[in-house]
Amino acid sequence: MTVSICIGSSCHIKGSNQIITRLQQLVSEHDLEEKIRLQGLFCMGLCQSGVNVTVDDVHHSVSPDTVDEFFRNVILAGIEA
Repeated sequence: MTVSICIGSSCHIKGSNQIITRLQQLVSEHDLEEKIRLQGLFCMGLCQSGVNVTVDDVHHSVSPDTVDEFFRNVILAGIEA
Protein backbone atom coordinates (compact mmCIF):
# COMPACT_ATOMS: atom_id res chain seq x y z
CA MET A 1 0.00 0.00 0.00
CA THR A 2 1.34 3.43 -0.94
CA VAL A 3 0.25 6.42 1.13
CA SER A 4 1.18 9.80 -0.37
CA ILE A 5 0.92 12.95 1.71
CA CYS A 6 0.95 16.39 0.10
CA ILE A 7 3.78 18.58 1.40
CA GLY A 8 3.02 21.59 -0.76
CA SER A 9 2.74 24.99 0.90
CA SER A 10 -1.05 24.95 1.46
CA CYS A 11 -1.03 21.46 2.98
CA HIS A 12 2.10 22.25 4.97
CA ILE A 13 0.28 25.17 6.59
CA LYS A 14 -2.69 22.88 7.34
CA GLY A 15 -0.53 20.33 9.18
CA SER A 16 1.02 17.87 6.73
CA ASN A 17 4.15 17.53 8.89
CA GLN A 18 2.09 16.47 11.91
CA ILE A 19 0.19 13.99 9.76
CA ILE A 20 3.41 12.48 8.40
CA THR A 21 4.88 12.17 11.89
CA ARG A 22 1.74 10.54 13.27
CA LEU A 23 1.40 8.13 10.34
CA GLN A 24 5.04 7.10 10.80
CA GLN A 25 4.30 6.40 14.49
CA LEU A 26 1.15 4.40 13.70
CA VAL A 27 2.82 2.34 10.97
CA SER A 28 5.63 1.51 13.40
CA GLU A 29 3.28 0.72 16.31
CA HIS A 30 1.38 -1.74 14.12
CA ASP A 31 4.56 -3.27 12.61
CA LEU A 32 3.41 -2.41 9.08
CA GLU A 33 6.70 -1.10 7.69
CA GLU A 34 6.79 -3.97 5.16
CA LYS A 35 3.21 -3.35 3.98
CA ILE A 36 2.92 0.45 3.88
CA ARG A 37 5.08 2.90 1.95
CA LEU A 38 4.75 6.52 3.09
CA GLN A 39 5.87 9.23 0.68
CA GLY A 40 5.61 12.98 0.38
CA LEU A 41 4.42 14.66 -2.81
CA PHE A 42 4.29 18.29 -3.76
CA CYS A 43 1.00 19.92 -4.70
CA MET A 44 -1.76 17.53 -5.75
CA GLY A 45 -3.84 20.40 -7.12
CA LEU A 46 -6.63 20.14 -4.54
CA CYS A 47 -5.44 22.84 -2.15
CA GLN A 48 -8.92 23.72 -0.90
CA SER A 49 -9.44 20.14 0.38
CA GLY A 50 -7.11 20.36 3.36
CA VAL A 51 -4.13 18.08 3.70
CA ASN A 52 -4.42 15.82 0.69
CA VAL A 53 -3.52 12.18 1.14
CA THR A 54 -3.86 9.40 -1.39
CA VAL A 55 -3.97 5.72 -0.58
CA ASP A 56 -3.19 3.70 -3.68
CA ASP A 57 -4.33 6.71 -5.77
CA VAL A 58 -7.64 7.23 -3.90
CA HIS A 59 -7.89 10.79 -2.56
CA HIS A 60 -8.67 11.64 1.07
CA SER A 61 -8.68 14.89 3.01
CA VAL A 62 -6.99 14.48 6.40
CA SER A 63 -6.24 16.87 9.25
CA PRO A 64 -4.05 16.45 12.32
CA ASP A 65 -7.29 15.92 14.28
CA THR A 66 -8.54 13.12 12.02
CA VAL A 67 -5.31 11.26 11.23
CA ASP A 68 -5.87 8.45 13.79
CA GLU A 69 -9.40 7.84 12.53
CA PHE A 70 -8.11 7.92 8.93
CA PHE A 71 -5.45 5.35 9.81
CA ARG A 72 -8.01 3.01 11.39
CA ASN A 73 -10.78 3.40 8.81
CA VAL A 74 -8.76 3.61 5.61
CA ILE A 75 -5.27 2.23 6.06
CA LEU A 76 -5.88 -0.60 8.54
CA ALA A 77 -9.14 -1.51 6.85
CA GLY A 78 -7.33 -1.64 3.50
CA ILE A 79 -4.55 -3.84 4.87
CA GLU A 80 -7.05 -6.25 6.42
CA ALA A 81 -9.24 -6.46 3.30
